[in-house]
Amino acid sequence: MTCDEAKILLHALLDNELDAGHAREVEAHIVGCPACAAEFAAQREMQRVLADTDLRYAAPASLRTRIEASLPQPQRRQPTRRSVLRGFAMGSAVSALAASGVVAVVLRQDDQQRILSEVVSAHLRSLQAGHLIDVVSTDQHTVKPWFNGKLDVAPPVIDLTAQGFTLVGGRLDYIDARAIGAVVYKRRQHVINLFVSQTSNAEYRAPKTETMQGFNCRRWGNRGLNFWAVSDIGADELAEFVDKFEAAMKANVEG
Repeated sequence: MTCDEAKILLHALLDNELDAGHAREVEAHIVGCPACAAEFAAQREMQRVLADTDLRYAAPASLRTRIEASLPQPQRRQPTRRSVLRGFAMGSAVSALAASGVVAVVLRQDDQQRILSEVVSAHLRSLQAGHLIDVVSTDQHTVKPWFNGKLDVAPPVIDLTAQGFTLVGGRLDYIDARAIGAVVYKRRQHVINLFVSQTSNAEYRAPKTETMQGFNCRRWGNRGLNFWAVSDIGADELAEFVDKFEAAMKANVEG
C-alpha cells in the first residue's frame, strides 16, 4: 500500500469504517511509515479534542418564557361530546396517514444511504492497484463501445479533458447487486469515478452532494439514468465536473 492510498483510508480507519482486510493493510503500512503514522496520530488527537469539547449551547429558560408570553393565547371553549369524538376520529386518520408517509420516507432514505455506502465502497476498491480501469483510453469513442453488450444501457462517455477533467477509461462495477458502468476521470492526481445505472424514473433529479468516509459524492438523475460522481476533490470542484458533464451531454443530445 502506498502513502497516497493509506492517507485516503486513514479517516475510515479512525472511525472504524473499514473491513478487517483493509484495516490490517492500513495498520501495517502505518507501522512502517513514520509520515503516515504521524498523520494518523494527529487525526486521532483532533478527534479526541473535538469529543472532549462541549460545543452544545443551552438556551436559558427565560427565552422560552418570553417566547410563550409573546404568542397569542387561544380562547378556551368547553368541548362538546360530539367535537371530542370528531377530533379523535380525525386525529386517528391523520396519524395513520402521517405514519405511513413517514415510514415510506424513512425506508426510501435508508435505501438511498445504503446505495451511497455501496458506491463509496466501490470507489475505495477501485483505488487499489489494478482495480481502477478495465479499458484504458482517453478516447471516448474507444471507451463507450467497450460497454456495449456488457450492460443493458451503455453509460454516456464524454471527453472533458479540455475542461480540466481527463478521461482515463472505464470498467464494470457492482452496486445494489447488479452490474453498472463506471467511467473514470482524473482531476490532477485525484480520481473521479462516475457510476451510471439504468432506472425506470425518467424525471430529472437535480444534483445533490453528500459526504461519506471523507469522500464527496454528487448524485443526480437524468434521461432514465442514475449518476453518482465520487472523489476526494472538493465539493465545489466535483460540482463543476457534474455541471460540465451535464452541459456536454445536453449538447450531444441536442446536436
